[in-house]
Amino acid sequence: MKFGDIVKSCNWLSIEMVLLNLYPEEKKNISGYQKVFEKLRFLQPKESDVSIVISREEDDFDQTEYMDVSGYHNHPKENEGGLTTSLALDFTPWNEWLGMDIDKDTLDGFSELEIIAHCLYEMTFVGFDEEDIKAELDRVNDIAEEFQNMTEEEKRQNLKSWEELKKEWENEDNDKEEDK
Repeated sequence: MKFGDIVKSCNWLSIEMVLLNLYPEEKKNISGYQKVFEKLRFLQPKESDVSIVISREEDDFDQTEYMDVSGYHNHPKENEGGLTTSLALDFTPWNEWLGMDIDKDTLDGFSELEIIAHCLYEMTFVGFDEEDIKAELDRVNDIAEEFQNMTEEEKRQNLKSWEELKKEWENEDNDKEEDK
């Protein structure tokens, strides 16, 4: 089953209720979600070799549960260099989302309304307008290119290690505790 098929089979009011149940903090953005949903109903799906997967995950940092929406290639090429097969879909054009299959375990584990709600949340994570999302992707790509063009010396001067960041965060937490 394609994502576009379930989008076309559901109505907004049902999706709105499920979305607000799953993401109550998104009430302030509900009109943005509705506009995206209505736009999806009229977009022409673009064929995709990617399947959408929704899974319950636990955050390693604070052990809270969250829903992960990602993708995988239905016909993957050879896995060079041991790269992960999980795909981030945040910046994927919406017509490509519509052409994606829904993973069987996702269909078995979630209702169609829940699938749409989780996908709407993921696909609008950066914004409610595809042009804004594209602009943010361009900005991220520019930063990545800038990083790739840095010399090793510039990288050492401008970047922090994970250990340095953790130490800074621990110091900030300690300062907050002392202020209480």
